[in-house]
Order: sequence, then structure tokens, then C-alpha cells
Amino acid sequence: MPSTPLMTVTGATLVLAAPPQRQPQPRPAPAKRTPGGPGGGPGRGSGSGRGPGGPYRRLFALPGTRAFTAGNLIARLPMGMFGISAVMMIAGQRGSYALAGAVTATGLAATALVAPWTARLIDRHGQARIALPATLIAVLGSLSLIVCVRTQAPAWTLFASYAATATTPNIGGMSRARWTLLLRGSPGAHHTAMSFEQAADELCFMLGPVLAASLCTAVFPEAGTLTGAALLLTGMLVFTAQRATEPPPTGTPTTRRPSPLRPLLPLLALFLCLGGVFGSMEVTSIAHLDAHGLGAVSGPVLALQAAGSCAAGLLYGTLRPRGLRTCLLFLSAAMALPWAAAATGSVPLLAVALLLAGMATAPTMVTAMSRVHTLTPEGRLNEGMTVAVTAILAGIAAGSATAGFTVEHLGTTTAYVLPAAATCAALLTQACRRGGIGSGIE
Repeated sequence: MPSTPLMTVTGATLVLAAPPQRQPQPRPAPAKRTPGGPGGGPGRGSGSGRGPGGPYRRLFALPGTRAFTAGNLIARLPMGMFGISAVMMIAGQRGSYALAGAVTATGLAATALVAPWTARLIDRHGQARIALPATLIAVLGSLSLIVCVRTQAPAWTLFASYAATATTPNIGGMSRARWTLLLRGSPGAHHTAMSFEQAADELCFMLGPVLAASLCTAVFPEAGTLTGAALLLTGMLVFTAQRATEPPPTGTPTTRRPSPLRPLLPLLALFLCLGGVFGSMEVTSIAHLDAHGLGAVSGPVLALQAAGSCAAGLLYGTLRPRGLRTCLLFLSAAMALPWAAAATGSVPLLAVALLLAGMATAPTMVTAMSRVHTLTPEGRLNEGMTVAVTAILAGIAAGSATAGFTVEHLGTTTAYVLPAAATCAALLTQACRRGGIGSGIE
């Protein structure tokens, strides 16, 4: 039998070592290899689960991947905690939900402006060199917010403190950048890794609000923000300590490299629409359940949507990737289910509809983010992904505001039209790109 090639990691590069030399001997013709197979990474080109251990076990068999993933998950959990923690802390201490909402909206706007610049510096100078100081600034902003709320400081100090948290690095983007480097030339394994990252996003945004609400109500109002800041700093320290898997910094001014904004501009309309789906669905569901006297169960019911997306993301990582337009068609159909369920007045039926709607979300996000990877110029991947996330955040803000207006004037059942309409708009943006850049997304 011929010797099996040895695969190892040197720095941040996969190396296929030559087998020991042996005397020539007859052997059968080698089986055809797929791009993501044994010669190109831990997964098969189709992303299937065939082979010993399945695609995820092979993925995390790569040296260093478990360590940076652990730090990534710890630092990512607070992303679903900070917003609700700030609202509950400010509203509880100052007695004003209007002030709390305005402060968090200001932080979201600041993030949309600051996050791409932070990502650009990370691409140029390296993750450890930029992400850790940026995280420290964000943590100090969170601590300042606690002090200002606690000491009854002027309202403007709350806005300034929360705006400082906009320097929080895009930990999900940095993790995806590491996978992209490690799995270069292995499309099947890369698809599995991106599916895992999307599932991790959904898991953190499912557990984060529940943990934050529990801490703020059961411990003290500032507990959610304090815990989130501690987790963010701890996770970032663990993540940035894994230097072997860190993408090398470009070391050159970004002005000398093509901007990711121009190639990604057509996709930003898609991400804006997807953000509108998430924002409108959350506000509408909370209002609908509250109108039925079930406001206390809104959290668990909304968690079903995230749970469905998390499970679908993990499953999608074991399957052959689909075209973006196909995923959007399924998403458009799935987002009509909550509207139909709300019309019946049945909460259990609505819960099932949200679960099914969530299951169509992850494949769409994974496929769309893979387009970001393809279109972003080399050396600016983290910036490109952060620009996409910024578009999603803008869509969430717009969707939330539109849903609030619709609920107030037209009722909660009518407001469920908004997520379905947003998915149709996303599909329309891709149809309008036929024959251009969008022709490559099938």
C-alpha cells in the first residue's frame, strides 16, 4: 500500500508533506479526488458528511482551530447581550424606555460608522495588534455607561459612553477570515466552516438576550452589561492569543488596494433587505404576543426562530451548497408562514411557523456571505464582511422602525407582511443583477 500523505499546519498555511520514499510497486489507479478531499483539506468538495468523523470533526482536527473557536464563541456571546442589557439597565434606573432606545440607537449608528474603519485597520495591521486595543476601548465604554447610569450623570454621558462601544471588533468576521485562510483551495470544507459560523451567530443571538435578561432581573440591573464586558474581553484575549492561525497583515495602506465597497455594492442592497427581515420579524412578534397577553413568553417563542436557523446552519454545512437565488426563493416562501399563522390567532402555530422561517434563514446567510468572500479584494476580507454586517444592522434598524409604525396603525397581523415583503425585495435585487455580477450567484 502507498504511504498516506501527511497534512500539518505551519504558521497559517496548510502543508502537504511528501510520504517516505519506497520501492516502486504495482498499485491500483488512485480514486478521483474532489477539491475539498484529503488532498485539499478536511472536507469534501460537496461538503457532504461522508468519511470518518463527518465534516465538522475533520474541520476541527486542524491544529489551532478549536482554540480560536473557543475564544470566538466566548467573545461573540455578548453581541446578543449588550443591547437588551443597556435597555433594561437604563430603563430600570432612569425610568425611560425612550431614553434607553435612543441610547442604543445611537450606539448602532456609531457602529455603522466605526466598524468598517476598525476592520480596515485589522486587515492592515493584524488581528491581535488592533482587535485587543479596540476591545479595551469598548469595554471601558460599557463600564463608563454603568457608572453614568448609576450616578445619575447627565443624559449626554450615556450617549457618549455607549457610542464608545462601537469599536468592538467584528469577531465573527475575524473568525471567518481565519477559516478562509486555512481552507484555501478546499471549497467543501470552507462551506462547512461558514455554515458553522452562521450557526454560532444564531446560537449567540438566541442565548445572549436570555442570559442578559436573566442577569438584569435576577441579580442587579448592571449585571448583564458587566458580564457581557467580561466575556468580550476574555474571549478576545483567548482568540488573539492564537497567532498560528491569524491571517498575515497586509502591512500596506488600504488606499493602495482596491476598496471592497465597489464590488460589494450590489450585494449591500441584499443585506439591507435581510436586515429588514430580522428587525421587522422581531418587533412584530413581540407586539403580537403582547397583544395576546403573552408578553412573558415572547423570548422563548422568538428563540425558536434562532434555534431553527442554528440547526439548519449546521445541517447545511454537511450538504452541497445551493445558489443564492434558490435560497432566497425558499426564504420568501418560509417568511409567509408567520403571516398566515398570525391570521389564525394560534400562538402554537405561530411558534412552529417561526421555527420553519428560521430554518430558511441560515442557508441564505451562508450563501450570501460566501459571495462576500468571493468578491472582496485580497487583503481586505475582514473589512468586506464588516461592511456587509453594517448593511444588515442598518436593515434591522429600518425594519424595526417600520414594524413599530405598522403595528401601531395597522395591527400586528398586518405587520407580518413586512418580513415577507423584505424577502421578496431581496429576491428582486438579485433578479435585477441578472447578466451582471449577479449572474455568478446561481
